Amino acid sequence: MEEEEISYFTAEDKNRILEFWKETPMRRPKISKVTVHMGVGSSGERLEKAMTVLENITKQKPVKMMARKTIRDFGIRKYEPITAKVTLRGKTGLDFLKRALTVVDNKIKYSSLDDHGNFSFGIKEHIELPETTYEPALGIFGLDICVNLEQPGHRVSRRRKYAHKVKNYMTKLETMVFLNTQLGTKIIKEYVTSYY
Repeated sequence: MEEEEISYFTAEDKNRILEFWKETPMRRPKISKVTVHMGVGSSGERLEKAMTVLENITKQKPVKMMARKTIRDFGIRKYEPITAKVTLRGKTGLDFLKRALTVVDNKIKYSSLDDHGNFSFGIKEHIELPETTYEPALGIFGLDICVNLEQPGHRVSRRRKYAHKVKNYMTKLETMVFLNTQLGTKIIKEYVTSYY
């Protein structure tokens, strides 16, 4: 079975969007942030090891995230730290994203894209990342990568003073064209090789 590579946009669509971005640069998307997340499911030594691994692969200090509710079957208590994440912005985020996309052969599933310019994918083992070595003392962890794209000027909706509602004009088509032109990524229907 081969990976089904469907063209979700035509060459005319691509040229039309690129021309539109050239005419109106404030509508050209950019990578706002890349969030790298490791869900461990328990606190203690395993979480500390995951945080060390996350710091090694991103070169940035991770933060612990708490459980939102108690789940007795899994032995999780509310507000217990069970996961770690790192938010990367700017050049660091772009460099890490390029490294991570090589693991999935520069392919993103169509179902991984949303209608607001975000997409995410997972990696089964962190040692698959380029320039990463296996350390037996730490073990192997999987990770999720969530990428947020936005247009310039969108910060107005998040600022503390004089915040305004800003309509998000990002579409799924624009996200696909951005991925194709800026990162050389293909959009496929389904993975044949299970990357996650």
